Amino acid sequence: MIPESALQKFRESFRGQVLCPGEAGYDATRAIPNAMIDRRPAVIARCVGAADVIASVRFAREHDLVVAVRGGGHSVAGKSVCEGGLMVDMSAMKGIRVDPARRTARAETGLKLGEFDRETQAFGLATTLGVVSATGIAGLTLGGGWGHLHAKYGLAIDNVIGADVVTADGRLLTANSTENPDLFWGIRGGSGNFGIVTSLEYRLHEVGAVLGGAVFHPPAKAKELMQFWREFAAGSPDELVTQGGSFNLPDGTPVFAVAACYCGKLSDGEKVLQPLRSFGSPLADNFSALSYVQLQSMFDSFFPPGRLTYVKSNFIRDFDDQAISILAQYVGKSPSPHTFAPFIEHWHGAATRVAPTDTAFPHRQYSYNFFAWSNWTSPSDSEKNIRWTRECWEAMQPFLVAGSYGNYIADEGDTFARAAYGPNYDRLVALKNKYDPTNFFRLNHNIKPS
Repeated sequence: MIPESALQKFRESFRGQVLCPGEAGYDATRAIPNAMIDRRPAVIARCVGAADVIASVRFAREHDLVVAVRGGGHSVAGKSVCEGGLMVDMSAMKGIRVDPARRTARAETGLKLGEFDRETQAFGLATTLGVVSATGIAGLTLGGGWGHLHAKYGLAIDNVIGADVVTADGRLLTANSTENPDLFWGIRGGSGNFGIVTSLEYRLHEVGAVLGGAVFHPPAKAKELMQFWREFAAGSPDELVTQGGSFNLPDGTPVFAVAACYCGKLSDGEKVLQPLRSFGSPLADNFSALSYVQLQSMFDSFFPPGRLTYVKSNFIRDFDDQAISILAQYVGKSPSPHTFAPFIEHWHGAATRVAPTDTAFPHRQYSYNFFAWSNWTSPSDSEKNIRWTRECWEAMQPFLVAGSYGNYIADEGDTFARAAYGPNYDRLVALKNKYDPTNFFRLNHNIKPS
């Protein structure tokens, strides 16, 4: 129990809003997009600036409270909210300043990527940031940040040039290549293990209209399409990013689709995408010239908040014919019409030309990332959807590596966390010992201090 006098003192020192159970706004704020997660923090601190974040950390330390940090709230593992502790809610911190001359943006970590994109696109600029516009920039970036521009410009973390971080002892530190460079290395892929990031500075790039969309085929053609796509993707220029998988269209039609973004000259993109668009007899082809903001919201309608979600994911060691045959068996077979599974991302280009130890995110050498992203609407369907997701993932085990993209990991514990950080794990433990020796920040894919 937190003494009422202590809570009142906290409220008085706080510029934002402090919410407790039963107060207006509490339930709406604690809710996160994954409806599998239903936790009740003792206190929610809705921060409006770095000073509020510092006050929150100090309050949690004084009262021995577990801390959860919410940016966009899209952690599939539910790390954004805690039971009985302090939820530090960053969602009101949406400041952003674009410097078109330097081609940089300084952004607070309550921003969602669609909000970020609208501001940078006002200057014809963008950087790699996910593929669903409602996703928070913070968690996505700190976990790596795969997106439509990764092959040309690298992952989101490859474009981070600085950050402000509130550490476990309540200090606000600047982290970049010259100030606290060890912390700067660690936050780029180390998730929220070392502190609460209050702002991120990104490198931006000129991005105008793109060629985006997808070709949709019936599930029966999934095996042939995957085999073709594998060969097509192997010759992808850096301007092209593709991903493909099984899902249902809004009218309920099951499909296997390959989606793409070409971020170079549109006439060149038409030529590059011609083989993909000409393969077989697609049910539909919706490729067109789009603004980058339009492209970034292309998948939004498939991921509304409030659905129950369970995800399994690993990088693929061998995307060979045998692996494709296994994947094809699961196409169109999910018990839920809202599921994206099996699904595969093609990773290549600039993101894979960064050494595994240059950032804390190590998985740069694999060309394909597999996931089964199951969504459904009724809690009574949870058991069968979780079971099917695991069956799909287990069938793929012979073709997968242990390592995962951290943003797609459900709450799997220490073994998965170690694999997610791979060869960087021991260096990250040393960093944890320095910046968070008591594991104050532990609601994440946790790196335990020694």
